[in-house]
Amino acid sequence: MAKQSFETQGVNLKESFASLKFVPRFFKEIKAVSPSLFYVNVLSRFISALLPLMMLWVGKLIIDEVVLQMAAEDAQLELLWWYVGIEFFLAITSDLLSRAISYTDALLGDRYSIHSSVAIISKTAELQLDQLEDSEFYDKLERARQQTTGRVGLMSNVLTQAQDVIVIASLISGVVVFEPVLIVLLLISIVPTILNEIKFSGTSYSLARSWTQERRELDYIRYAGASDVTAKEVKLFGLANYLAERFQSLSEKYFKASKKLAGKRARWGSFFNVIGTGAYYGAYVFILFRTVLGVLTLGDLSFLSGSFNRLRTRMQGFFTRFTSITERALYLQDYFEFLDIERPKLEGEGELPMPEQIKHGFEFKDVGFKYPETEHWVIRHVNITLRAGEKLAFVGENGAGKTTLIKLLLQFYKPTEGSISLDGIPIGQYNQEAYQTYFGVIFQDFVKFELSIRENIAVGDIEQIGNDARLESAAERSLADQVIDQMPDGYDQQLGKRFKRGKDLSGGQWQKVAMARAYMKDAEVLVLDEPTSALDARAETETFERFINLTKGKTAVIISHRFSTVRIADRIMVLKDGGVLEIGTHKELMKNDSLYSELFNLQASGYK
Repeated sequence: MAKQSFETQGVNLKESFASLKFVPRFFKEIKAVSPSLFYVNVLSRFISALLPLMMLWVGKLIIDEVVLQMAAEDAQLELLWWYVGIEFFLAITSDLLSRAISYTDALLGDRYSIHSSVAIISKTAELQLDQLEDSEFYDKLERARQQTTGRVGLMSNVLTQAQDVIVIASLISGVVVFEPVLIVLLLISIVPTILNEIKFSGTSYSLARSWTQERRELDYIRYAGASDVTAKEVKLFGLANYLAERFQSLSEKYFKASKKLAGKRARWGSFFNVIGTGAYYGAYVFILFRTVLGVLTLGDLSFLSGSFNRLRTRMQGFFTRFTSITERALYLQDYFEFLDIERPKLEGEGELPMPEQIKHGFEFKDVGFKYPETEHWVIRHVNITLRAGEKLAFVGENGAGKTTLIKLLLQFYKPTEGSISLDGIPIGQYNQEAYQTYFGVIFQDFVKFELSIRENIAVGDIEQIGNDARLESAAERSLADQVIDQMPDGYDQQLGKRFKRGKDLSGGQWQKVAMARAYMKDAEVLVLDEPTSALDARAETETFERFINLTKGKTAVIISHRFSTVRIADRIMVLKDGGVLEIGTHKELMKNDSLYSELFNLQASGYK
């Protein structure tokens, strides 16, 4: 894998600021997930922002009152206790508001995390298969999935930023009343922080972005080296050390790049901090000097030193947080740009409803396909008809184009040339979602969902997951009921070893569950792309004979590498080098003395 240069992926200050345009949209979504929590959070922050100045001012009054009563012959402490009571009330209020902010932050964060994850899943489902298989698109998807917790932190940071604006404005107004010159010293103390944050704005994001593919590789190596799915091969072939070393090597490269950035940031941060701290203590000395001269009271000293310290801390936090916001906004930009990706509107794509019943069938006219930016034709000049109610088998050596034809039929891809029609109408003119729902498909690499058996079967028609009669019928027809009878929790048995009560299935058991999905859907067209490859020859033949008998009147495409199985189809199409070599019944093809008969006899000899 080619290593991307960190320097060439840098994000400048302009790009960091440009990413902030997504923040209003971000907060619109946050407010939408829970308006009540959002407004409670905002109101709590607004009130909380006014408390620092109020507490400092009450503290000043307490000190001045103490000094006054110390000098009096007959001390009157009633006003002092009122001040103490007010400060106590403000302290309790501040704590309660802080807890309310943390509480609503956490709940809003969780709600938005759920919302954004669902949005990513939904968006991924909308897109075309060729988009999902593109590496650059996959990088966008990976970056959109990242920083889910970062988006929650962004929400808190932006709201805290708004809160601090109010705090800073109120404290500045208090300082200006007493000593306006302190504002100049304040600016001098925070300028170094501003310079440091500007210097390193976007650098962490730049590093993460430039390493997107490498981090995906690291995730995969971590999975490959520590997974029950890969454990047998890893042990058998002694791959543990190789995978560990490869992970270590790639991780070290990322660590060194991160270490270099962190070190540079720390050194510059220390340098700027010395300047800022010097300016702060200069202001502190100035306040002490003015107090000793009698210009300021001890209460004024307490108020100004406290106000100046909080101002400096808040303003430093404000600018430091601003950098964090711009970096996280860059991730937010990745998230919204992913959601804004549009599925390309293809030429001729329409919204025609699907026919209630197929009258004539599907027709491939001079169909050819090659992947974008390649010159290799996967299939070409394919002319076939899949008749209504027919069982058509595809056979051919690996790479002949069998699965590609299925993907074209399902509209996962569009033909590069030629056309495919259903009852004389180009399939692209039908509503794509309705069209794909028309099919029941089981692929060779069907997904083994680590969910319950009920959910695994209901995948065929998830809307019917609560229909026990449909589930039981599908399981019986696929013989998955034999598997279910062996499970302690029946249909609710958790599958897979990932969970405590999970049970793992054999390859044959999984394939019975997968076949149940096809029966569950009761689709108009059924496609079986070598889903029974883990079964022995006898079991596969019995399964397909059962399938043929149970789906009379249905249109079906069957792909199998066993010729004893496909011979029961109405017709058999033989593919070679991406083209149709021959097509006919089993008897007709055996008479042709061509590839089909050659491969059939070759395979049959293996069973003698």
